[in-house]
Amino acid sequence: MAQGKHSAGLLMFRRRHVEPEVLRVHPGGPLLARKDDGVWSIPKGLCEGGEEPLAAARREFEEETGQRPTGDFIPLGAFRQPGGKIVTAWAFEGELDLAGFRSNLFAMEWPPKSGRMAQFPEADRAGWFAPPEALRNILKGQAPIVQALLARLQAAGAEGRGA
Repeated sequence: MAQGKHSAGLLMFRRRHVEPEVLRVHPGGPLLARKDDGVWSIPKGLCEGGEEPLAAARREFEEETGQRPTGDFIPLGAFRQPGGKIVTAWAFEGELDLAGFRSNLFAMEWPPKSGRMAQFPEADRAGWFAPPEALRNILKGQAPIVQALLARLQAAGAEGRGA
């Protein structure tokens, strides 16, 4: 796979209500600060060098949320994004207190062509979303990741009922 074309991420979920909720992050920085629908993402990032995708996914989750992911990681698959990048994703059940959310920073020139560098969080906020809202405001190419988790949970529920 071409360098820079493979990302890995984790989709945390919890079961507090009838439907599961999924955790997603909103991209930080000034470019998408006022956009909501279609820009939220699972915590994810590039696999560096020979890094194993699950290791990259765990590292990125911690960098973007401030929490070390633990638990059983459920492989969801590899998903081609509209720009051609492949995102390999896993899900895991857990809890993230949004009050403790924190993200690492990145630097970019801002305002554009000003020659001044500014720092922004990689993710500026996180939220828990029920499936309908999760599918509405996630990046288009990542909707299949949420759908794959929902299918896995539905299948596991059917097995538990003896279906």
